[in-house]
Amino acid sequence: MKLISWNVNGIRACVQKGFCDFFKEVDADIFCIQESKLQAGQIELDFEGYYQYWNYAEKKGYSGTAIFTKKEPLQVTYGMGIEEHDKEGRVITLEFEDFYMVTVYTPNSQNELARLSYRMEWEDEFRRFLKKLEETKPVVVCGDLNVAHKEIDLKNPNTNQMNAGFTIEERTKFSELLEAGFIDTFRYFYPDAMDMYSWWSYRFKAREKNTGWRIDYFLASQGLESKLVSAKIHSQILGSDHCPIELEIK
Repeated sequence: MKLISWNVNGIRACVQKGFCDFFKEVDADIFCIQESKLQAGQIELDFEGYYQYWNYAEKKGYSGTAIFTKKEPLQVTYGMGIEEHDKEGRVITLEFEDFYMVTVYTPNSQNELARLSYRMEWEDEFRRFLKKLEETKPVVVCGDLNVAHKEIDLKNPNTNQMNAGFTIEERTKFSELLEAGFIDTFRYFYPDAMDMYSWWSYRFKAREKNTGWRIDYFLASQGLESKLVSAKIHSQILGSDHCPIELEIK
């Protein structure tokens, strides 16, 4: 199975920049997006052979996720079942016969870390949510997790220690998620690969210079280790400030 995840930073804009061409070309079994930035009825994407599921934020033009899948899931759930955390359209879970597929758009801690304390609460609840799913069957998690885990995961670690996405608090929460039984699949295949990023600022010609961050992930339950085939970052694909990432599993 080929799985794709992409923070599109506004699906309506991304559609104007080649989204549909990449979608058809990559021919994924499951294609997840984050930061759709729209409400129901604002776009019509008709991809033949795919079921599609959308989770919208209450706030217009903000956040939001979607999953397109060739195989119809046994069940679909939206959010984590916690009202205060489920207003921003950040989580969709599809249950299949052998695993759960979860896409997530983790809250950004924002300028001056204004939302860091909320982010910490959210991280703990999300980890509990995933472990609860895992009691039934293995889990694959993908999306924009809004954190560069290690110094190798961003171009300028020294100057970003206090910035959203690279604080010790956020990185520790990510470590706790891995320690709870999840594999960072890209690092599983490429433990020492450098200069491999999934997000670049629109400022300062960051993408041209490859001054980026790896903040988009596929995580998998440790029970799926033997099923992992390959991982990719499609850094050549434009259309968003993020690029698509890929996981292939047996």
